[in-house]
Amino acid sequence: MGVIQLFIMTELATPSCNFDEKAHDFSLKGTDGKTWTLQDCAGPKGLLLMFICNHCPYVKVILDKLVVETDVLAMKGIGCVAVNPNDFISFPDDSYENMKIVSKKNGFGFPYLIDTDQEVAKKYNSVCTPDFFGYNADFKLQYRGRFDDRGSKNISNPNQSDLFKAMFEIARTGKGPLKQESSIGCSIKWRK
Repeated sequence: MGVIQLFIMTELATPSCNFDEKAHDFSLKGTDGKTWTLQDCAGPKGLLLMFICNHCPYVKVILDKLVVETDVLAMKGIGCVAVNPNDFISFPDDSYENMKIVSKKNGFGFPYLIDTDQEVAKKYNSVCTPDFFGYNADFKLQYRGRFDDRGSKNISNPNQSDLFKAMFEIARTGKGPLKQESSIGCSIKWRK
């Protein structure tokens, strides 16, 4: 008889935005085989750094809208990048090979990077997927909030997401909204 492993999904919420905290540099491999740095990913008006993964239900329900909105943000001067911080050994769904499949299937217009040693997620104090960090052109943090109010429910909302509105404001003014709702998602799967 085989052994069945159960993994409990722990729901976490992100901390409040620490306004003006500087972005940390990184050098990570993307699903395109290229190595990407913070500077490579930034746009002239800012950067949206997203910690996501392949298997999280909170990520899966927003992907369609996220892809559309990040394409628009890129046209507004906001560079976008996603980082997968999860332990892909214990969670094979989050492997690099599966990242390539997810990226292609969903039409990611942004680099999707693997944080193999999980050091980037630790530097950013990322706690869950999805976890969003919105920076202005000076790499100062202006948004650490949710995508929208759906949680893990697969519902369609025709309005622009909280994330999109915040990043659009950052592109326009260099400042994020003072009122921000925490992102909720699955805990990052840290390597033991």
